[in-house]
Amino acid sequence: MSVRQSLLAILDQGPCYGYQLRHEFDRRTGSTWPLNVGQIYNTLERLERDGLVERGDADEAGHVYWAITGAGAAEVAGWLSSPERAAGTRNELAIKLAVAATLPGVDVTAVIQTQRRASVDQLQELQRATDAGSAPDGPEELARTLVADAMIFAAEAEVRWLDHIAHRLTLHPQHALELELSTERPKRGRPSRSAAASTAA
Repeated sequence: MSVRQSLLAILDQGPCYGYQLRHEFDRRTGSTWPLNVGQIYNTLERLERDGLVERGDADEAGHVYWAITGAGAAEVAGWLSSPERAAGTRNELAIKLAVAATLPGVDVTAVIQTQRRASVDQLQELQRATDAGSAPDGPEELARTLVADAMIFAAEAEVRWLDHIAHRLTLHPQHALELELSTERPKRGRPSRSAAASTAA
């Protein structure tokens, strides 16, 4: 999730100081993604460097207000009108299980079951927290529910995926998946042009 764009979107509603931004961010996310003030000020300084916000003078209470610029407002509009993209293939759990499945002597089924228990525990905790909340009739409660539901669906999907790969692994004997260290030594640097051409041919 982009803290940068979220803070910009809040500033698009009007100037804010650091603690106020944190409060507004919490209100809009149900406090499910806690930010510390240091992170907010670091982000504001980067936004200022990039010409997306301007630092104002301090008020009588010492609060320094930050205001969005035209370029910042344009970035918010672009962010809100663009779909989010998945993070790509660098899913740390998928990589861990893929490596574990190919390591000789590792009981990958046990690794999967340990992860599944933790995922189910997390799912149940999220469901309990959601059930304990009040009905989403106000904007702050609705925002909290939206984030909580996304986390629940992601946890459910993770459990389904773990069951899927556990089933796939039952179709193969463990030793058939193991990869010993290769005896072929990779060469350093890029392949020569002739080698690259012959590979492409």
